[in-house]
Parts: sequence; structure tokens; C-alpha cells
Amino acid sequence: MAASPASVESVIRPLGSCLTKLGFEVYPLKVGWYNSVLPPSLHLPYPDDTLAVVVLSTPAMFERAFLPFLEQRGIQKPCDPVDQCVRDCVSTAVSQCFSELKVDVRYDYELLPSRKPKFLAQTAAHVSGAAFYYQQSDVTDQPWAGKKMFGVCIHPSFGGWFAIRALLVFEDVTVGSELVQPAPPDCVPSREDRIKLLEAFNFRWQDWSYRDVVPPAQTYSERQKEYFSTAPALRLALLRTWGLLPEEEVQPDLSPDEQSQANGHG
Repeated sequence: MAASPASVESVIRPLGSCLTKLGFEVYPLKVGWYNSVLPPSLHLPYPDDTLAVVVLSTPAMFERAFLPFLEQRGIQKPCDPVDQCVRDCVSTAVSQCFSELKVDVRYDYELLPSRKPKFLAQTAAHVSGAAFYYQQSDVTDQPWAGKKMFGVCIHPSFGGWFAIRALLVFEDVTVGSELVQPAPPDCVPSREDRIKLLEAFNFRWQDWSYRDVVPPAQTYSERQKEYFSTAPALRLALLRTWGLLPEEEVQPDLSPDEQSQANGHG
């Protein structure tokens, strides 16, 4: 099917109507914005004017989508329960809203055969204007003596209390000048605060403090904090204690290597 022009609103409105009530946010972007800041080996294989949408989960997603998903649908072992919920929400929205369009849906946890991620989530959020991706290069006169510091996205409303979940590429939809690239809100403008943010994220991510670098409009609930603070290998057992999974849906004990994977995304 040849690419055809479409209004951004004709995509964002129905997608948002399906996902916003479940605690997600959607932000449009052009593939060219994403590709322009990455090396060719990481490019999306679509023309620059192809429409894409990045999907974020807000703190509300846990109660609005995840817990009801467990109660109503259950899970399929051995996949991550949150990943299953996000996939169900997004795929349902795509099938309901865009049954006649070809949509390449890429989730944050998916890898290509090369072991590279299917998309760079923080880059997509930054170029769409959804959240500012603070990186080591954003700090002048760095105090880390050449040490590698990983970057982190900060949302203007939720600080670090959110997650980037998926990228939807509308393969046959092109957009023109109607879609202007927005600058992501610079919530952490000072050098000192950027240093504090990157150090909190790299050295003390377990204490949640980096998420509060800006006053958030909403944070994770106590139950949500407990879930994401629990090692991934132990989360199904936790859900069982909450009465959200029957006995037979709890995984058997995992290997020591699997149990060591304690830094689950949230």
C-alpha cells in the first residue's frame, strides 16, 4: 500500500480515547526526527515523514489497567505481567482504531535478532517532546572524571514517575508541515541539578529519589512501589499474596541467574 497523507489528529484522537483512560499518554513524532539523532545502524526503516507515536505509562496505569488486567485476564507464563498488560492494552487499541492500517508496534522490552533494542525509548520520548532525556553530555565541566553515566528521561508533570512503553509506526501514513517538532520541556535546567539527577539515577536508583527531581503531579501508589521494588523473579509470588493470581499461575523457583535480575523496569 502506498503511503498516504493523513491528519495527525485522525490518529491521536482515537488512540488517545482508548489509552488515556487506562493511564497512558500518546505523543506523535516523525520517523525523521528520531533517525536524525541516531547512527544509521539504529534507524527505523521508514521514510522521514512517516507518522509514529510514542506511548508512555503514567502512575495511574497500575490501578487503571494493570490490576484490572490481572483480575480479568490473568497472565501467560513466563512473560512479565506488566509487559503483558501493556501489550494487551496497546494491541487492543490498535485493532479497534486502525484495523485498516499497517502499524509496526515496538515494545520497550523487545530486541532485534542483533540483540539491539527495537527502538530507543528515551530518544523517542525526547524527540516527540514528551520528556527531556538528560544525558552526560548535557552537563558542562563534568565531575565524573571520564566515568560513564547513564541518562534518564524526566517528564514535566510526573518527574521520573512514568515509563516509556511502546512506539507505534504507522507504515502507510505520512504527515507534512502540520506536525512541527516540539522541544521537550527542560525541567532540570541547572548544571547542579543535572548532576544531582544523574548521580541519583546512576548510584542510588533503588531509593526512588531521582524520580522526585521535579515536584510530581502524581507518584506511584504504595502498592505500585512495592511491586516495582520487588525483584522480577519474586513478583508473581507477590501478586499471589495480593490475591491477584491463583496458586497454579505462580512460576516455579527460577535459577540464581534469573533471580539476580533485580532491576526491572517501572
